Amino acid sequence: MSWLTEVRAAAALLEGVATRTPVQDSRALSQIAGVEVWLKCENLQRAGSFKLRGAYVRMARLTQAERARGVVAASAGNHAQGVALAARLLGIDAVVYMPVDAALPKLAATREYGAEVRLVGTSVDEALAAALAESERTGAVLIHPYDHRDVVAGQGTVALEILEQVPDVATILVPVGGGGLAAGIAATVAELRPDVKVIGVQAARAAAYPPSLAAGHPVRATELHTMADGIAVGMPGVVPFDVIRQTGCEIRTVGEEDLSRALLLVAERAKLLVEPSGAAGVAALMAAPGAFAGPVVAVLSGGNIDPLVLLRVVRHGLASAGRYLQLRVVITDAPGALAGLLAALAATGGNVAHVQHVRTGTDLAIDEVEIEVQVETKGPEHCTQVLEQLRGAGFRVQNA
Repeated sequence: MSWLTEVRAAAALLEGVATRTPVQDSRALSQIAGVEVWLKCENLQRAGSFKLRGAYVRMARLTQAERARGVVAASAGNHAQGVALAARLLGIDAVVYMPVDAALPKLAATREYGAEVRLVGTSVDEALAAALAESERTGAVLIHPYDHRDVVAGQGTVALEILEQVPDVATILVPVGGGGLAAGIAATVAELRPDVKVIGVQAARAAAYPPSLAAGHPVRATELHTMADGIAVGMPGVVPFDVIRQTGCEIRTVGEEDLSRALLLVAERAKLLVEPSGAAGVAALMAAPGAFAGPVVAVLSGGNIDPLVLLRVVRHGLASAGRYLQLRVVITDAPGALAGLLAALAATGGNVAHVQHVRTGTDLAIDEVEIEVQVETKGPEHCTQVLEQLRGAGFRVQNA
């Protein structure tokens, strides 16, 4: 059976279950890229990501005997929620293993959908090993997050929607972890629209696909340290890897600052809340303007972000975008000196967000104090102006 036949069958199963998520044009991203850009809003999918598609298709095809044994899964959060919701809809008991540092909102949502959650390990790979052991011990069916044809076919339904919603699309940018979403989209596009280029995007600090494609077989990532926990997967799946290799799907990587800038832009300009992994395609677009043929569709794969992580990422994004300046200023430890510094900062138009005194240090005289100050600015040019004005006023300033 061809992939297209499987994906269309999956779409029939998902009718009335998965939401046909909208596409939204982005003038801001179009200006950056120099081509028309659309956002495929899987962050608005039920359970907050595309994962429901593959999980439901896989579980809907279980026999009655398999359903009676229950299912087990492993995930950092999005697949967990997809499995939990699908299990509730299908009346199947589900156990989900999640890393101990899984985002609290994802953990809470998985439990609210009715799944039993067990915390183990510090990565998806460790949670997956525990889920495999549980499956072997109890007979529960493992619902793999990406390495199964039914899962890949379910994720491929995103491509059917994109090709209908943006019929002249030339490039599709897809976040990549284990590869299920990119493989499903690439396999579908290869049969329906081989002229469309599918590009997968990984976090540079959790990128197993580039070395795997170079080696011709799945290779474990040497590093898994990224804010994009949804795509922090150590080893590509065999099924998606074969599809991605055979279709010639290009894989690019983006840095942490690229991800934070993308998340911030999508929130500010598109008014959409996404998690760092969900913004990977936008990050690639912003990191290499002019590199992609348009129209471009960037898949926003998920919107399940911990508010605390969002706070940190937004701050990081503001700093990366030159909107947030952290300074160390040495002043005399005397009454009125701090007021003078704050007055000088006010004169620059910068808004002081935080102030901290440091009174001891090897480079400080006995009558000096170092002030660590965080300043909200209007952009990179304003940052430069703030620094120049402070130094021109005689302050010893270091950009921290």
